[in-house]
This record gives sequence, structure tokens and C-alpha cells, in this order.
Amino acid sequence: MTRREFAKVLFQHGIFSSKLEADRNIEIIFQLIEKAIIEDGFFSIRHFGKIKLVERAPRMGRNPKTGEEINIDARKSIKFRPSRFLLERLWEEKW
Repeated sequence: MTRREFAKVLFQHGIFSSKLEADRNIEIIFQLIEKAIIEDGFFSIRHFGKIKLVERAPRMGRNPKTGEEINIDARKSIKFRPSRFLLERLWEEKW
């Protein structure tokens, strides 16, 4: 589901009075989530999961085309850990 589709669904369910309002509010929500991750190092939603800021250590990498070894610097990344509730719901689904 894309952000635009998400805004449309929220509008159709009557949560927002227009698609534009839904889109603007989704943007605000994402900005708040981003701020929480940057400032606190994580963002958690009960029964959904936790987004956590992690530090990646520097490492050696290899250019797949030339085989040349290169240094990859340390960097920040994020990890998502789904809640047990979400995982159980996914396991119940029949693919």
C-alpha cells in the first residue's frame, strides 16, 4: 500500500474530511515518527512492532564487478521488529 492509497482509505473510512487532509496528517505522523527515532533511538506501537535505530560497524566489502576490496564506513540504520501479536496474525494467514 502506498502513502496515497493509505490516505484514500483513511478518507473513505471517514477519518478525515478530504484526501488532502488525510495526506497532510499522514505527513505529520511520519515526521513525528522520524523525530522519535532520531531523538529517542526507537519508535514502538503496541501490537504492531518497534522501529529501532542501530549503529552498523565499519567493515570490508567487495566490488562484485572487479573483486576489489573496499572499506565500508560505520553508519546508522534502522531495524523493524514485529510484535508477537503481528507475527501470530501473519502465521494464521493462508498464502
